[in-house]
Amino acid sequence: MRPLRVLRTGPLEHSVIDSMMRELQKARISDEIPDTLIFTEHPEIVTIGPKARRDNVVIPEDYSKLDVDRGGGITYHGPGQLIAYPIIRWTDSEQSVPGVIRCLEDWVISALMDCGIESMRDERMQGVWVDGKKVCSIGLSFLKWVSRHGLSINIDTIPSRVETLDGCGLESGMTTSLHALGHTHDLEGRVIERKRMEEALIFTASKMINRTPLHPLEWKP
Repeated sequence: MRPLRVLRTGPLEHSVIDSMMRELQKARISDEIPDTLIFTEHPEIVTIGPKARRDNVVIPEDYSKLDVDRGGGITYHGPGQLIAYPIIRWTDSEQSVPGVIRCLEDWVISALMDCGIESMRDERMQGVWVDGKKVCSIGLSFLKWVSRHGLSINIDTIPSRVETLDGCGLESGMTTSLHALGHTHDLEGRVIERKRMEEALIFTASKMINRTPLHPLEWKP
């Protein structure tokens, strides 16, 4: 089983981490680094993928926004959210875009179950859903089957900010956070926050994405 280097950052502007992801993707393609997972969060911004641009999705003026090259539509980022960016070279048997997305969905579903939260897929949109609401978005970009971008889990986002957004086939209010749905503590009574969700993803990684996580490193790009 391949090792998975885990890098943890404090809050970083999306533009900063995007630049670093491109460099890490190149380094992974050339085998300079192992498969790498970045845990981070961003100040509030809405990223706009090609589908949203084609659909002329309108973002309210009081949101910062940025065009990105990952698949999918719009994605909210902000405080109270865990973002996981897998810079992973997917093996021959894994090389299917829908398959990789399904793998990441299964991983998040397993991590949420570790916290005592039942979640699922929904035919309305890729990602992970809890109690009929979307709490996790997934969007990827690939180069030589090394992935960039990744997934975001809304844990305790600013009330009404992600809920206000609509687009790409989902009306406003269909995306929300775990805390807004009442899922604030795990089975042991621990508050579900970024650190707890990171632990759940690390704990389930070997089984769900077939990589063995190394001890997380604090990273300042």
